[in-house]
Amino acid sequence: MNRHSLSSDVVGWVIFALALGAGFSVAAIYYSQPLLPLMGSDLHLTVNGMGLVPTLTQAGYALGILFLLPLGDRHDRRRLILFKSAALALLLLACSLTSNLPSLLIVSLLLGMAATMAQDIVPAAAILAPEGKQGKMVGTVMTGLLLGILLSRTVSGFVGAAFGWRIMYQLAAVSIALIGVLMWSVLPRFATHSTLSYPALMKSMAHLWQRYPALRRAAFAQGFLSIAFSAFWSTLALMLLEKYQLGSAVAGTFGIAGAAGALAAPLAGGLADKVGAEKVTQLGAGLVTISFALMFLLPVLPPHGQLALIALSAVGFDLGLQSSLVAHQNLVYGLEPQARGRLNALLFTGVFIGMALGSALGSKLYSVASWQGVVVLATVSGLVALLIRLFDARQIQQAAQKA
Repeated sequence: MNRHSLSSDVVGWVIFALALGAGFSVAAIYYSQPLLPLMGSDLHLTVNGMGLVPTLTQAGYALGILFLLPLGDRHDRRRLILFKSAALALLLLACSLTSNLPSLLIVSLLLGMAATMAQDIVPAAAILAPEGKQGKMVGTVMTGLLLGILLSRTVSGFVGAAFGWRIMYQLAAVSIALIGVLMWSVLPRFATHSTLSYPALMKSMAHLWQRYPALRRAAFAQGFLSIAFSAFWSTLALMLLEKYQLGSAVAGTFGIAGAAGALAAPLAGGLADKVGAEKVTQLGAGLVTISFALMFLLPVLPPHGQLALIALSAVGFDLGLQSSLVAHQNLVYGLEPQARGRLNALLFTGVFIGMALGSALGSKLYSVASWQGVVVLATVSGLVALLIRLFDARQIQQAAQKA
């Protein structure tokens, strides 16, 4: 394997391994969501205390993306991925041994930072992809990442219900250790694209943010979609337990419904190549908004109908969010190929600031306004993202007319 791309005889295997690595590593920050009632019972946590666990994990992920991901332009990604996999495995094990809320929150924050190895893997796929197949390869790895996000809830829900939440984190630690070995064995060494010092590298990110309005709008739009996404998943297990007396295993099964949306990632990448990333982001944001708005109909339906509508909405908004995310990545990766790590860091900082805000606001609204408050938050957030994308399209059209 050379330092820049893969030959056709090995590309399939390596891309599969990258998709697997991205999925397992990002799953680490979502295992907690169906397990929150179990954690709360074991550690005697309030609803707000439980809500802080995913909030701190996602905040750690955002911090890791902002401060650690740019190192991929300065150092060999293979070494960075190995280091992060070792740290993540140890932190998952430490999480399983916590005995109080403060220690759980500290570990959750650090765990989120280490889990950014997933975002080192995605740009690696773009670098290694053969000429003309970048969109497809990134989409394939993103499918693995998105399935990891969604199916992690299903796995943790069932494992937590059967064996307890601590066993789930111990199994996760073993899985990440194995993934680290796999990544080290299949990845080549990566050429570095920058010789900037770390302070200069961080300063250059501010310049990239100022230079590209398209990057700013992509980060804000995807950030608002992430608020909606996180508010839903961070409160779903609590709502199902309180309203329907359904446990963590059932909450986890909703991840299967959402996983259907993740399968659209490669299709979204291809569609972005054909009709333009901007249109795909508009369609995605619109689908998210409509899917959440449908849940305003829940009060008029019988209980089984309510559960079916929630599952249908999960399919719809996950499809919209993942399609929009892949299109946004295609958009920003093309702005400056030599700065992919930093561009990806800026985009995903917006995404996971949105995730952390969604967890915090969702938990707060659920405690004061029940599930209806969460639905309002998610619908409004999706609508704001759609308006940003429509404004962006208008700006592009005006620029084309002037040219």
